[in-house]
Amino acid sequence: MIETDIVVGAELRITCSKDDLAQGLSVVARAVSTRTSVQILSGILLDARGDEVRLAATDMELSLRTSLPARVESEGAVVLPGRTLVDVARLLPAEEVTIEHRPSESVVHIASGSASYTLHTYNPEDFPRLPDVSAVQTFAVDREALLETIGRVARAASKDESRPVLTGILVQFAGETLVMAATDSYRLAVKETSLGSAAPELEAIVPSRALQELSRIATQGEEVAVGVHDNQVAFAAAGTWLTTRRIDGQFPNYRQLLPESFEHELTLPRGDLLDVVRRAAVMIQRATPLQLRFAEGELTVVARTHEVGESRESMPVAFTGEPLEIGFNADFLRDGLESVDGDEVRVKLISPLRPAVLQGEGDDFTYLVMPIRLPG
Repeated sequence: MIETDIVVGAELRITCSKDDLAQGLSVVARAVSTRTSVQILSGILLDARGDEVRLAATDMELSLRTSLPARVESEGAVVLPGRTLVDVARLLPAEEVTIEHRPSESVVHIASGSASYTLHTYNPEDFPRLPDVSAVQTFAVDREALLETIGRVARAASKDESRPVLTGILVQFAGETLVMAATDSYRLAVKETSLGSAAPELEAIVPSRALQELSRIATQGEEVAVGVHDNQVAFAAAGTWLTTRRIDGQFPNYRQLLPESFEHELTLPRGDLLDVVRRAAVMIQRATPLQLRFAEGELTVVARTHEVGESRESMPVAFTGEPLEIGFNADFLRDGLESVDGDEVRVKLISPLRPAVLQGEGDDFTYLVMPIRLPG
């Protein structure tokens, strides 16, 4: 349910722009469940009232809601098969589309120009009750700052559902600073962002998927509204509401994971190192580590796979002392280099079995990556 009781049993009839409908459906469809045996979760709710149609979808962990202007001749609500409805709306031939629900037939008729469709419906009374966003107290956050922070840390979050806390991103608002941290236990990304103005104190573990969906929908406007209500976190951007459950549990104390000192600190051209890593990674298969060998004045990157072959490439670095060989997951190292901002990257090393740290020109972003023991 969106914010008020939906009108069940009414003969809904609306006319709206095909483009508006297709755009609205494409936004909410990302919350449609594709892996559930609960049929209603594969649907999109259309709730027509006043001069608009509200659209909603949820997979019980994430919900998306938006609205579009419409000529509502008869108010009502109906749930339609989500993926099919999206495909139909995108391909309709005319500028306008008419949607008519006849409850006695349990179908919806969709007409646009020369095309007409009849879709079977789900019972809107079975659609999950969504968080009441009207009860959420929100505060505004600069959109670009929020999305940049998400983009820098999200890829470090785990995809392993057996450890739910690690599939989330720790979000902390403290004074004028936003801090986000994510880890899958093999790497850690932390970003501190100055907001320019004070925000209410807030700390929550938010599913990484939800924040990445927010990045996709929050493409316009200067601000995003953020709020917490009970066990839900809510975001509003460009007329769309995204709500998601908070993840319960204790996020790792990431500050304790960061080494206090290093044996080597090198500044390298980020783009050149990233290109070398990308070229070498072509040879990597399975869990084969990417080998970095630091020697006097030189870094050699080696990728060796028994089934494929070997690549070797060197670049100059300001390294002195005894040679150091260390192995990394190629994808994790590439992700870290891509996440660092600026033309240069600071590479901080301790030993072949201790974590390495990547930073940009400032200290607002830190990417820690655990090494892989090299064979032999």
